[in-house]
Amino acid sequence: MLSNFFGRFSKDMGIDLGTANTLIYVRGKGIVINEPSVVAINKKTGQILAIGSEAKKMVGKTPSHIVATRPLVDGVVSDFEATEQMLRYFIEKVHRESFTFLPRPQVVIGIPSGVTEVEKRAVVDAAVNAGARKAYLVDEPMAAAIGARLPVQEASGNMIVDIGGGTTEIAVISLGGVVVCRSLRIAGDEMNEDIIRYARDEFNLLLGEKTAEDIKISIGSAYELDETLEFPMRGRDLVTGLPKEVIVNDAQIREAIFRSIKVVVNNIKSTIEETPPELISDIMQRGIILAGGGSLVRGLDRLIAEQTDMPVRVMDDPLTAVARGTGIVLEHLDELKDVLTETQYDKVRF
Repeated sequence: MLSNFFGRFSKDMGIDLGTANTLIYVRGKGIVINEPSVVAINKKTGQILAIGSEAKKMVGKTPSHIVATRPLVDGVVSDFEATEQMLRYFIEKVHRESFTFLPRPQVVIGIPSGVTEVEKRAVVDAAVNAGARKAYLVDEPMAAAIGARLPVQEASGNMIVDIGGGTTEIAVISLGGVVVCRSLRIAGDEMNEDIIRYARDEFNLLLGEKTAEDIKISIGSAYELDETLEFPMRGRDLVTGLPKEVIVNDAQIREAIFRSIKVVVNNIKSTIEETPPELISDIMQRGIILAGGGSLVRGLDRLIAEQTDMPVRVMDDPLTAVARGTGIVLEHLDELKDVLTETQYDKVRF
């Protein structure tokens, strides 16, 4: 009763709980929060020092007793308490301006399609413990397709590839359900690891994760570019132990991330092979839609189009696709209830 009472004054939210970033859509307002999914913890006291953007600044720069960690790994909860604290922080941040006492919002959360029942329950529990009155789950590829305004409830095929930080979701959707789906633990983070590995093997250079990500964003590509791009690769020389800088170009980084790109492309081809022919016909007309931050790698759409003989396009604003999709589900919960992956359950804490 009390939870429902407080719920009237709370702002319902759609949450893209990503490995790299958490985005929050508020009913009637749109996306109001886009912050890294990072939590900084003091190991001596167990106290949480910073969450989101402030914690991201600390990655790789903390003393031994402070750890800046990601509470989600490969799209699933790896640190339950840190995830709960992070969600509570974001829920309170959304309600800060309205001075809502004891916010109890209704939330729709996007999760990877390949997660287990235990992992689903961990997300719901974390949300409810963080203050949500009801928590609904929706598969990320479904949310991304809805965010791309694809006609997911019609009897026609829609293919979406959502390349995030921790996972790549490949799905064919028809009649409000997923017909064929693949969830890979290879995405943006794996490409960063590829660049770190390449720097170590080719130049005896030890890179930080943030530096590798900057290089990927600046000159990363999946297809040969018209003009050469260059970027300084700075790190520690593994032989001398001293700082070292190497100028690398897009061809070298393309070689570095090729293995991860190839796995994604091969899985897209395998998903197409498993798709019923009637749906293939629809997809050939509409094309394959790319979403997520990983889809911004230069030339990736051209490579996939070349390998699959299908039109491929990157959706508008791919980084916010899942968050916008959860927001649309939240706004039209009665019409879109069939796309939810798990029925909500109530749990009240006072």
